[in-house]
Amino acid sequence: MVTRPARGGARVSGEAVVKVRFWGTRGSIPSPGPRTLRYGGNCSCVEIRTDSGELFIIDAGTGIRELGLHLMTQQPVEAHLFLSHTHWDHISGFPFFPPAFVPGNRLTIYSARNIDKRLEDVMAGQMEYTYFPVTLGDLPSDIEYRELLEESFTVGSARISTHYLNHTSICMGYRIEADGQSVAYVSDHEPYGLALFGADPPPDTIGRGLQDGVVHVGDRRLIEWIAGADLLIQDTQYTPVEYPKKIGWGHGSADYVTDVAVRSGSRMLALYHHDPLHDDDMVDEMVAYCQQRVDAQGADVRVCGAAEGQHIDLNEPPSWVSASA
Repeated sequence: MVTRPARGGARVSGEAVVKVRFWGTRGSIPSPGPRTLRYGGNCSCVEIRTDSGELFIIDAGTGIRELGLHLMTQQPVEAHLFLSHTHWDHISGFPFFPPAFVPGNRLTIYSARNIDKRLEDVMAGQMEYTYFPVTLGDLPSDIEYRELLEESFTVGSARISTHYLNHTSICMGYRIEADGQSVAYVSDHEPYGLALFGADPPPDTIGRGLQDGVVHVGDRRLIEWIAGADLLIQDTQYTPVEYPKKIGWGHGSADYVTDVAVRSGSRMLALYHHDPLHDDDMVDEMVAYCQQRVDAQGADVRVCGAAEGQHIDLNEPPSWVSASA
């Protein structure tokens, strides 16, 4: 287990701060309606702002539309958009991102380097006339593309590091560090540990986390990369009961994600990429379950469910984080 240094409680006046806001928290497919009012039905999109003014956006699911409407009051826009991968639920909102339609706005889009397609070609594919009335080339904003390997680099005052995740396609996690604070974004990601058992893992090990047995080297590398994060945002799509039927789908279970947060010494854990079948009450139950698992290990991690509209100020003590927006 990684031990993180003790942090002060209340925010110091004038101290630099990283701010996080969730615009989309759902996985797989948008799921709006009365069952998802508190945690939201839009797909993945997170806004991160540094004290120096850098704007980072992680993923472009349907939640990016609302973020874009918000940004239209703050022209001109210069944003860095990091895509975990290019499955539909992480890019389908981009054609509806209003700042991309404004001349003079500048967007840099980052994603993991693919094997056979350029990032620009992938983004253009969903905007062909067959699917959408405006092509990517018709957008008047200034758009730049950057394909990434596992690496570290700086953007303004922030340091960005990347980490490959265990998904069904090439997928990247992002860690953003600025103003002495850090956010680790891990979506979509499945435990590596089943590889230890081959094709026939013991039933009592499936989805049960990292407390028993040998920890796979892939999980160890992930934990070391996350180590000491102020906020860990991680794919927690399944309960431990659901996960055995979803092996190979590329998503995490509650036990595994909780243990990653504990072992990495993260300060806060936001359960993320909620399953479209999970209503607000189910997410509440998962938050309570994960917090109990943290407490049973004697760890100091505050668990919340990522909710649309929710703000997290990384200088605030984690006790303020509520389950709803």
